[in-house]
Amino acid sequence: MVEHDLAKVGVASSSLVFRSFLCPKFSMSSDSVSPVDNVTRDIPLCDDKSCIRDDSRKYALVTGASSGIGLQYARQLAQRGYNLLIVSNESGIHSCAKEIEEESSVDVIALERDLATQDAAKELFDYCTDNNIEIEVLINNAGVYRNSDFLDTDENFNRQILNLHVFTPSMLIYYFGKDMRLRHKGYILNMSSITADIAVQRLSTYSATKSYIRNFSRSVHIELKKEGVYVTAVCPGAVSTNLYNLSDSARKTGLRLGYMVTPEKLAQNGLNAMFRGKWRITPGIINHIGVFLIKLIPTWMLRIVRKSGLY
Repeated sequence: MVEHDLAKVGVASSSLVFRSFLCPKFSMSSDSVSPVDNVTRDIPLCDDKSCIRDDSRKYALVTGASSGIGLQYARQLAQRGYNLLIVSNESGIHSCAKEIEEESSVDVIALERDLATQDAAKELFDYCTDNNIEIEVLINNAGVYRNSDFLDTDENFNRQILNLHVFTPSMLIYYFGKDMRLRHKGYILNMSSITADIAVQRLSTYSATKSYIRNFSRSVHIELKKEGVYVTAVCPGAVSTNLYNLSDSARKTGLRLGYMVTPEKLAQNGLNAMFRGKWRITPGIINHIGVFLIKLIPTWMLRIVRKSGLY
């Protein structure tokens, strides 16, 4: 897939929607997990160090934690004193665990798992139950992205994105949320997107699944807040990560103009919102403006753009 620099397309918006609308081959993912096949790796329950846990601190579970936003969630939770269970389909998750342990002196368990399967949530919950790991914070961050027409996307990827964005996070909340409700304490953060507010061609499945997780978060937030469990949806626009494949100058320009945010800042904003009990956060005023303006575009105009071949 050919990657475009922001300077080439002259985009001055922070939102993923603006860049996707104007530049269909621009590829990004805000969720830090690359597509994998549908084979779940056989991972032992834990190594020698993983089985030794400090009961004076509760655990935070972060999915998609091997890079980008997920890694920042993990690091910042460790700085807040949480032990970690970090999960990713990438082998680099183990080196991330060692780095975080050295930085923060907390216990970190790393699991290399494919979460895009129907049994992934139950297997992860059973792992925690078998190893006496009490999850106080759940961060549903794992996800994938592809900019293409729905019918031109291969079947395996469509199954993957539906499982990873809808089924697995929902069932993780179902299993771990019950324990949180019994304890009358818990925090859940779900990664949505500003594309949840609009339906855009070539992002049909992505935006639809992000809309689901945003609406689902709001409903469960209302159901569980009185029980002492807080659910938050984070709906970012563009994030300055290596997944953009942009030049350093383009990323610096985006950050300076405010239409991009660093993973560190996004994770900080998301965690602050979650611990304050907010149901939703969309960082950046430009993102709010961008979504508002795109909602004003009529469908017939989008069809003309499509017919012209611009998108």
